[in-house]
Amino acid sequence: MEKVSCRSCGTCVLAEKFSPQHTSVQWNPTALAACTELSAHGLRAHTCAALRASIEAAVASGELPVSTRDVDVRTRGRTVV
Repeated sequence: MEKVSCRSCGTCVLAEKFSPQHTSVQWNPTALAACTELSAHGLRAHTCAALRASIEAAVASGELPVSTRDVDVRTRGRTVV
């Protein structure tokens, strides 16, 4: 997973893209509290449109690669010591 910051409010989450339809986002308490869209709607909102757009922009720019799962997703092919 890679850090992605929302271009609207600056909230930083971990994200991984597996396909055009499948995105995994890991929120932490700080990010949940900082997200202006989620705080406006409470936890009933399951997504933030601004963050989704930021993730898509990161994919389009190559900043966030699309995982092919050809390697172990926990290590992304890196050697763990």
